[in-house]
Amino acid sequence: MPGRKRANKAPLEYPTLEQMEEEIARLKYRKRYGRALRGTVYSLAVVAAVAILIATLWMPVLQITGASMTPTLVDGQFVVAVKTSEFEPGDITAFYYNNKILIKRVIASAGDWVDISQEGDVYVNGVLLEEPYIKEKALGECNIELPYQVPDGKVFVMGDDRAVSLDSRTTAVGPVSKEQVLGRVVFRVWPLNVLGTVE
Repeated sequence: MPGRKRANKAPLEYPTLEQMEEEIARLKYRKRYGRALRGTVYSLAVVAAVAILIATLWMPVLQITGASMTPTLVDGQFVVAVKTSEFEPGDITAFYYNNKILIKRVIASAGDWVDISQEGDVYVNGVLLEEPYIKEKALGECNIELPYQVPDGKVFVMGDDRAVSLDSRTTAVGPVSKEQVLGRVVFRVWPLNVLGTVE
């Protein structure tokens, strides 16, 4: 329009070659960083899934509750069990009982005869068991008829704290069948000051 001055436009500033190289390098770095981050997240997700699968299928991690396995296992400790249904006397087994998981020591297998004296001495097939893992012997809560023969496909279990443990000495728990068994307790993982194998 006549009488109006045109505003002066600032000249366009183009980036220098150095600035363009820096921007390209920054974009490439962001792209590499994003790929690396995604790769790390995917790797961690796979590792976590595998760990959960292993823990569920082969090596469940269990928390000890109660005092029935004292002094071997103490309330609050965490242990790892290996999936198996084959046991030797002295092994520690985890098994299902009334929607709970109990942990006890295998004393005798199918066909064995178990006898327990009033003083708490345990005999299997007439032989006195050496039990270095218990602190004090006790007959405990026992309402089965002794001597007792372990039925086929089952194991006879007892807790290491004989005075308080409810186990195969009572008809409420009885001998443990293979279908009940979760696995054999082999390793203590928490707290770290007791990390190691379970015997």
